[in-house]
Amino acid sequence: MLILANLIYALATVLNISISILIFLIFFRALIGWVNADPYNPLVQFLYKTTEPMLGPLRRILPVSFRTGIDISPIAAFLILIFIRLLIVNTLIDLSIKWKML
Repeated sequence: MLILANLIYALATVLNISISILIFLIFFRALIGWVNADPYNPLVQFLYKTTEPMLGPLRRILPVSFRTGIDISPIAAFLILIFIRLLIVNTLIDLSIKWKML
């Protein structure tokens, strides 16, 4: 049981770090959207390629009235990622702690 508990804890840690990195990437993408960055810059292209799979569907889901001025898809993405972190990561950590006690 100890090996499985450690595996689950490692999975939760990797997921937590991945969510943190994705939150930072979305934050920097939102900042770049405010300053008219060069779209041919490799850093800008990297940010667009890594965050568009999450932000693109959110833009299509959001109501039309929300898409008129400010892009709020990064805010929605932050909320979703925080929810995933609180629900899944904490559940996996609690599960691994419980299995270590057995």
